[in-house]
Amino acid sequence: MTTAFDPVDLAGARLANRIAMAPMTRSRAQGDGRLPTALVAEYYAQRASAGLIITEGVQPTAVGQGYPGTPGLHSAEQVTAWREVTDAVHERGGRIFAQLMHAGRISHPQVLGEGLHPVGPSPVTPAGQLFAGTGLIDFVAPRELTAEEIHETVEGFARAARNAVEAGFDGVEIHGANGYLIQQFLATGSNHRTDEWGGPVGNRIRFAVEVVKAVADAIGPDRTGLRISPANTYNDIAETDTDEIYPALVDALEPLGIAYLHITEPAPEVRELTLALRKRYSGTLILNPATDGPTGPDALALIEDGTADLVAYGALFLANPDLPERLRSGGPFNTPEPATFFGGDHRGYTDYPAL
Repeated sequence: MTTAFDPVDLAGARLANRIAMAPMTRSRAQGDGRLPTALVAEYYAQRASAGLIITEGVQPTAVGQGYPGTPGLHSAEQVTAWREVTDAVHERGGRIFAQLMHAGRISHPQVLGEGLHPVGPSPVTPAGQLFAGTGLIDFVAPRELTAEEIHETVEGFARAARNAVEAGFDGVEIHGANGYLIQQFLATGSNHRTDEWGGPVGNRIRFAVEVVKAVADAIGPDRTGLRISPANTYNDIAETDTDEIYPALVDALEPLGIAYLHITEPAPEVRELTLALRKRYSGTLILNPATDGPTGPDALALIEDGTADLVAYGALFLANPDLPERLRSGGPFNTPEPATFFGGDHRGYTDYPAL
């Protein structure tokens, strides 16, 4: 029987175990350059015993930033700063992918600065507010991307992927989940376009597929992963055809031979779709399962029964930097505490002292 503590081949790369560290926003980049710091290197190095670390969301372009203090991978200075992080993880034997996250409409001019304005597939204002540095403010209507700008955005992902490899990352995960730009194109509630990028399912998956193709062409499919969150309503996402669009997306990805597909479940009832996608997708599947509270030891059974090849842990990894060893020994586990630095309504968690 396969267990979470067995090694696994990830598109030719050997991972020490099947426990992944899920991407989690930390907002620790400093200055106008959005540079990761020495604290970021220490943070990821502490968790290098994960089979795979997936970083916090990293904006591929300046206009892709969604929250204050998040890092980028679109400048030479950022590449240099990230090299310290990847070196620290590799020195401890870890593997690390950068998550490329374009927030799209989930941003604000106050966050972006430099005269930039949030963009999206359509000028649909998301409900709710976001933290812009000093407090919560209402979202604004995004500027609709032109067809030319969509192609430029796709190339922006590819450039960032090349930068990630130059910075020493083992690969990249494209963030197609949680209501950010790629899911905004997938969802009927945020994509009202009538051109080749909107309307029928085949058009609405086009942006996601083109980004994955561009990144795979830039750095190799063996270094490319995609994260999705079917039926997730986070960030005011409304999907009317979840059971149709995600199988179509997975079918389009199947021939590309990417390193993995990462599914995050917003609720237990999505499991049926997860299993259906698992059957359609022949590559490595990482699952961030729907749980009541932080994902716990019982999720390891998802590897044993074949539901997933790796299980991604979020909050529990923050509270327990040596999580794989604690899972192997059955604990004890520190309890993660919800963060309040984003107005008390953000999926982040407080950090704990280094072990």
